[in-house]
Amino acid sequence: MANSRVIKKYPNRRLYDTEISKYVTLNDVRKLIIDREPVKVLDAKSKEDLTRSVLLQIILEQEEDGEPIMSAQMLEQLIRFYGDPFQTNFAKYLETSVKLIAEQRAKVINKFELVSDPFSLMSTMANRNMEVFKEMQEGLFNNTKKKSSDKD
Repeated sequence: MANSRVIKKYPNRRLYDTEISKYVTLNDVRKLIIDREPVKVLDAKSKEDLTRSVLLQIILEQEEDGEPIMSAQMLEQLIRFYGDPFQTNFAKYLETSVKLIAEQRAKVINKFELVSDPFSLMSTMANRNMEVFKEMQEGLFNNTKKKSSDKD
């Protein structure tokens, strides 16, 4: 994030975009993220990196206001992974999964207009996703088994 847009967060919870010299809202930061603008949120006094907590705030607002992505059961499962020996592997798995879905989404958007049979495209992509998820799961479980055997 070397060329990130710096947003300062003040104690009164206000956000200040240093690039445009203007106060902004969480929704403005959300729009920057959607536009793929690298953003870094810093505490105005301590210079502590608050990016993750602000991004989580944005997700929370999205989950409350619209059609949620995460069910209560999914959130419960996520909470259970914190502090678990499986946490690091799961984090990598989740990040890879989300990245794969984003890449697939971009491909669909780009190719959908050019394809005469969209169902064939979707079927091919679904099969490829299943292959990738199987590979990731095998790697995930193999790493866990390996760590368990290393402890024995």
